[in-house]
Amino acid sequence: MTGFGDDPFLTAVKPLVDAMGGEMLPLDQAGADDVVLSWEGADVVAVRLPQLADSLDHILAALERKRGKPLADLDRKAKQEVVRILEARGAFSVRHGVETVASALGVSRFTVYNYLNREKDS
Repeated sequence: MTGFGDDPFLTAVKPLVDAMGGEMLPLDQAGADDVVLSWEGADVVAVRLPQLADSLDHILAALERKRGKPLADLDRKAKQEVVRILEARGAFSVRHGVETVASALGVSRFTVYNYLNREKDS
């Protein structure tokens, strides 16, 4: 984010905002749906959160970066682990979440449902 200098609070929260796919904005650009962060009693910055569908894409991209290769190239066990992570993060409550994840993993929707059911049966 530019224009905010080296504020230690902003430096501290930036990785979290980035991980969520959010955007930090000056207070005067805050909209009604933005979250204003305060520090020591003063408003410091506004955070614009992404739409849920955009968050899922952001989470998938982060998992891909962490794994160092496309999610579709992972073995079955690793794909099952990704599905568990995504379920814990609410990915399947997003409209078309299963389809989006299936596409990213290079599997069918049926396979994603099987991975989800397998986890519940354990």
